[in-house]
Order: sequence, then C-alpha cells, then structure tokens
Amino acid sequence: MNSHSFDREAGVTTFFKCENMQKGGAFKFRGAANFIYSIPEQDRARGVVAFSSGNHAQAVAIAAQSLGIPATLAMPLDAPRSKVEATRARGAKIVTYDRFREDRVLIGKKLAEETGATLVPPYDHPWTIAGQGTAALELLEEVPDLDAIVVCIGGGGLMSGSAIAAKSLRPKIRVIGVEPADANDTLLSLEAGKPVEIRPPATIADGLRAQIPGELTFPIVQRLVDQIVLVSEEEIRSTLKFLLSRLKILTEPSGAVSAAPVLFKKLPPGLGRVGVVLSGGNVDYELLASL
Repeated sequence: MNSHSFDREAGVTTFFKCENMQKGGAFKFRGAANFIYSIPEQDRARGVVAFSSGNHAQAVAIAAQSLGIPATLAMPLDAPRSKVEATRARGAKIVTYDRFREDRVLIGKKLAEETGATLVPPYDHPWTIAGQGTAALELLEEVPDLDAIVVCIGGGGLMSGSAIAAKSLRPKIRVIGVEPADANDTLLSLEAGKPVEIRPPATIADGLRAQIPGELTFPIVQRLVDQIVLVSEEEIRSTLKFLLSRLKILTEPSGAVSAAPVLFKKLPPGLGRVGVVLSGGNVDYELLASL
C-alpha cells in the first residue's frame, strides 16, 4: 500500500506491507501456521499450547482450528480484550496469568507437559522464524528495489525472519528495527553484546513487551540488522492516528511502531524507497477511542 500524504510528511517513498489485514489480524499467523503444519502428523492429535498477549494466541488458535486439533493458550490478565475474545471464538481454551508475577514460558511448558501437546514458540524457533520472514519475502518480491526495510522488534521472530529474507534477496538493503523506548531490550542487548533482560515494559505497544531477546533470534539480529531506532509513546499514538485518518487503515499500537520513525524522520539520511511492515491491527475499541 502507498500513501502520497504519508510520503510528503515522511520525505521518503514508502511501501507498506499490511499485515493488519492478515488472517487473524497480524503477521503471527505466518509463523504459527508454518510451525503447526510442520508438526509430525502423529503428534498433532495431542494438540498445541502457546503463550501470548494476543496475536500469537489468535494465530495458533486459527491454525489449530484449520487442522481440527485442540489448542490451549496462556494469556496475561491484562491482554487486550479484543484479542482474548477473538482467540476464544476460535475454539481455544484460555488460561490466564499475571505477567508481572508469573513466568509465561514456565506456564506454557507446564501446560504442554500436562496435556502432551506441542508448545508453539511465538518467535524463538526456526519454523516460526521462517514463517514470519515470508512477510518481507513477499514485500521484496513485489517491490524489489527498496533501499531499506523497517520492522518492529518484540521477541525478534518477525525481525530475524525478515532480515534473512531481505539480505538474501537484496544484500545491500538496510534493515532497520524499531522498538518502543520503554521496551528497548534488543538495543540494550546489542550495545552489551549479549542478551539483556529488562523489567516488564509499560508501553502501549502490548505486542512488543518482550523483556529479553530470543536465544535464536538475537544472533540473527546481531548479524543482519543495521540499526535499531527507538520511538516514544506519543510518536506511536500519533502514527496510529495518522494511518487511520489519512490512509484509512487500522493498526494496533504495535503495528504502528515500524511506521513511526519513518513519519517522524528518524531514519538515516539518503534513503529514497522504504518498505515498512505494519505488523498487526488488533486493538480494543476502548483504547482506540481513548487515542
């Protein structure tokens, strides 16, 4: 998708990959489907388990439903209501937890052990990473002559998969990651040269509240990502509003994060054609109204 008004404001020609229009409303369906369809058939019948604030949960539920297998999702108590309801509507069982006091990874592993189901990681697995990377693959197949691709970073699945695809198809392309200023675990980790854990972020971008980069995704980000840019909460809100009012497309705060540094001219100079992955569009109506 293109927008002349966005380009005028940003000063670059922008090509949006609209994962807010993806099945389940976010890019997560790519990785979840690729993972679940790759599970050996004899193991699928026992179902799948995952932990997520919402988008990965919906993606796992949709993919599991398409195969007729059970899905159990561990979701935080403060997950957006729209995401919880959409996940439940797909027939998944939901177990809630307190993300400030409980470890979601341990909860997911315990559920998998109790049920014999397969745990579907939200980002830290080769099958998941490969699936997420198809977003950038498709964008570059359609618009091959990009100077840069801009992708938000949470756990790093979308970023690492997109970086692999982008650098493979166009080795000189600049790969730029974006984090909310309050959820800057990847930037801090790159500066330290090793994964750094942060406190639970309070950012409005609920899909990017990872506290530490993934074991598999971080080395890929180290090797292939050229730069990390931080955006403020106000910049995220303003970008979401611009996309809705001027482009007439709805993103969630996390989905607007990758467009924010483009709109607010935070990219390095000299870029003419930029690809931006809008990662998702699942936002509570009450939150949207409050913006």
